[in-house]
Amino acid sequence: MRHKVRVGFSAGSEGTAAVTSEARSSKLSRVCCIGRCRMAPSGHEGLWTVKPGCPSSIMGKKSRVKTQKSGSGAMAVVSPKEMMSLIAELLQKCSSAAASAGKEWEEYLQIRGLVERIRKKQKGMSIVFEGSREEHFPDLMSWAKENGASCECFTVANFGKEGYGLRATRDIKAEELFLWIPRKMLMTVESAQNSILGPLYSQDRILQAMGNVTLALHLLCERANPASFWLPYIRSLPQEYDIPLYYQQEDVQLLLGTQAVQDVLSQYKNTARQYAYFYKLVQTHPTASKLPLKDCFTFDDYRWAVSSVMTRQNQIPTEDGSRVTLALIPLWDMCNHTNGLITTGYNLEDDRCECVALQDCKENEQIYIFYGTRSNAEFVIHNGFFFQDNAHDRVKIKLGVSKSERLYAMKAEVLARAGIPASYVFALHCNEPPISAQLLAFLRVFCMTEDELKYYLLGERAINKIFTLGNSEFPVSWENEIKLWTFLETRAALLLKTYKTTSEEDRSMLEKPDLSLHSRMAIQLRLAEKQILEKALACGRAKRLYFQKNLEEGASLPCYEESDIALLENTEADAKLPVILRKVEEGQEIQVDEDSPLLNGMKVVYGTNAEANGERDQDDNVSTDVNSALASMGGSSQREEANPSASRTEDEPKENTV
Repeated sequence: MRHKVRVGFSAGSEGTAAVTSEARSSKLSRVCCIGRCRMAPSGHEGLWTVKPGCPSSIMGKKSRVKTQKSGSGAMAVVSPKEMMSLIAELLQKCSSAAASAGKEWEEYLQIRGLVERIRKKQKGMSIVFEGSREEHFPDLMSWAKENGASCECFTVANFGKEGYGLRATRDIKAEELFLWIPRKMLMTVESAQNSILGPLYSQDRILQAMGNVTLALHLLCERANPASFWLPYIRSLPQEYDIPLYYQQEDVQLLLGTQAVQDVLSQYKNTARQYAYFYKLVQTHPTASKLPLKDCFTFDDYRWAVSSVMTRQNQIPTEDGSRVTLALIPLWDMCNHTNGLITTGYNLEDDRCECVALQDCKENEQIYIFYGTRSNAEFVIHNGFFFQDNAHDRVKIKLGVSKSERLYAMKAEVLARAGIPASYVFALHCNEPPISAQLLAFLRVFCMTEDELKYYLLGERAINKIFTLGNSEFPVSWENEIKLWTFLETRAALLLKTYKTTSEEDRSMLEKPDLSLHSRMAIQLRLAEKQILEKALACGRAKRLYFQKNLEEGASLPCYEESDIALLENTEADAKLPVILRKVEEGQEIQVDEDSPLLNGMKVVYGTNAEANGERDQDDNVSTDVNSALASMGGSSQREEANPSASRTEDEPKENTV
């Protein structure tokens, strides 16, 4: 009997690991499960790592590298002083305080204008490999086999719109181990520390704090090294990507009014800031100037590096298994995404990444893996594709109880007992129900009257009552349910009005045969957001009518049995409600600001950030209309606050930025 340790990773949980253990008979004594983290949060854009190894001559071929030529057939010429002046201007622009509400698009255009001026002067200075990407796949397969990877049951193939992927060369059964990659083939932060980048890493706080940036620079250093151990892998990477960093301005403009636009603008700004910082560092820092980037470090080079990392990064355990580190996993990162479960793990005993088949796969069929529970906004922004049948798509919405309202202290206390912050970014989901148990509990508490709050705070049964807040079967009251579903219905309807096009117009645009790939993805994402809001609106209306009927008919509220707590949890995987019990004895005073206005206020920030598109007045109207809708029921009054940073989903951590 051997001990198996599984560390689970999923989208949005980078840096955390849920550890369980089980003893069973298996060849894998210690395995860490990993999900494909093909996403870097805004500000993290770019991961990399490289480890010095055998020269590329082991492949029997000399590295073929050429310098891009400008249209005139000669490299662009620009004075160092002129370039440093532009870089300084870009760094200053990207490092200034965040743009005020409604000015984000204007700021983006200014930053993009500076970047385009720099790119124009750098034209022809980037290093690229000769030949097509496909020509390098045989070398990739040979290199992988020679270094201990499994390559017997698949090959790299072109799958049309899905791009390149792995094709089975024989039948593969579900859960069959078909791919493993030893650690020495992986590019990690640790291998970067042991490379030519190591001295700079030890001195630069940015590299130490941001593993993805470390990996991006490591990738560039190894690409410039004709003897790099990873050259067969690096040559197999795409020369360009389909993430918004590569979009034309008109493609980005299609996203104005969507929840995704703020992340897109932030991604571009962060990448430009990182590039300007490291360009200046490479030219002026004694240690950095020794890197093979001093004479050739273009914006296009850095954009390519961060995009390569962003679309391929993942987490693996360190050699001793004590923590996780960032890595690029050659060959395995060729697998495309489909719905399912994470089937990749890290075997600490054999020190290799392992992947079992997600489903039965016949010979010549494509082998898929599951990247994690990501929204289409995450897929488009960080992976460069839109997944049509995404079972985990969602739209972000930030909600908060206003500190100025009279019942704030009581509401915050009830929420705290349920493990829910008084201000939080939630999500509206594409499936049924559109709200999670956590969001349902929040809205119930938000809409509670003073007597209802006391009921959940005081008395011997108060603690057990918290368990019912996230369960749709046990309403607080019919009036409470009517209020919360009215809010959801009204909010969704008004948010739909903030888009510049209708769903029908988007569908019509998607039928155009000459639509570019990037424009198509932007419109698909825009339409997907609207469809989620439309479902939320329909659900809110149906629920409101249902509970109004119950109230009119005098129906009895369902009662729960305290002896059967298990029944108080929803069955959905994401519906489990964390509970932090903080008992308040009956008669204990809960501090309330008696001088505050008699408001039942809520701060609402929609992830779309309409103000970024010059629509602040319209957004204020949304807030006013929601206030009116709830006030007409004798319910809550809301006020809306702009919050450009409200862009995280329920399961995402905050990220570092440079």
